[in-house]
Amino acid sequence: MKPIRLLVILLLAALFPAVRGGAQIIDLPAETLSADSLQQVFADKHYYFGLYKDNYFIFGPPIGQKPTKSNTNVKFQISIAQKLTKSTLPWGTYLYLYYSQKVFWNVLQNSMPMTDLNFNPGIGLTKPVFVKGKFVGKLSLTLEHESNGRDSIWSRSWNKISLGGSVMVDPNFVVFAKFWIPIIDGKENPDILRYCGIFQTGWTFQTLNRKLQCSVNLVKRWGNFFDYNTTIEVAYRFSTKSNQYLFAQYYNGYGEGLLDYKKYHSQLRVGIVIKPTLFSEF
Repeated sequence: MKPIRLLVILLLAALFPAVRGGAQIIDLPAETLSADSLQQVFADKHYYFGLYKDNYFIFGPPIGQKPTKSNTNVKFQISIAQKLTKSTLPWGTYLYLYYSQKVFWNVLQNSMPMTDLNFNPGIGLTKPVFVKGKFVGKLSLTLEHESNGRDSIWSRSWNKISLGGSVMVDPNFVVFAKFWIPIIDGKENPDILRYCGIFQTGWTFQTLNRKLQCSVNLVKRWGNFFDYNTTIEVAYRFSTKSNQYLFAQYYNGYGEGLLDYKKYHSQLRVGIVIKPTLFSEF
């Protein structure tokens, strides 16, 4: 897909915030979500399309080394979901098709090359979880593929059967975890678990006025107990009627992109993010 087309898609998502929410297109405050109200949202009479993970466009330099045209870049992500079934499936689940694309764009270099494109399609079941009639989170079972679409020695790919869950400890604090069974089919990345991890966990906190949001995401790498890839994010929106935020993201570790998954990165970038309504996927 051409760069200008990707930017148009992202711009349209920003201009039309009603198209959002992915597996949870819900505009009600979390504490008001009952089993009946959420059932009406998930089991709508028509198919719907929306956000899945955060959709962002950010730019920034490395930390701990001199910024250059090659290491100061744009990172952006487009992530969408489509509900495939109109009705509730067994065990109160819903079937979704997912697609995420993460891109690293060296806009300061000649010809502004997109140096690494990561494609992440998937299909899976989502189950909303209720306690005493109130929505408290959800579980997901997903089959994922991730690759960079290249060949020869630059090819990177793997598959995952992942089980994830998000729990709302209270309406402003969410903890999440995701575990996966890897199926590594890429000949050029047999050691990908050592860099891209074996499971992830983290939490998200937002202020009472729902304007400021902070999150930490930890991906456990194969190896020593303290080997983690860490992502810290801060997002601020000026109006609670919008899902568009000012955004800062700090990444520390390996596996930020598939092409250079063995390379250590410590990078701070700022920009904008468009978020799902309840909580984001990771």
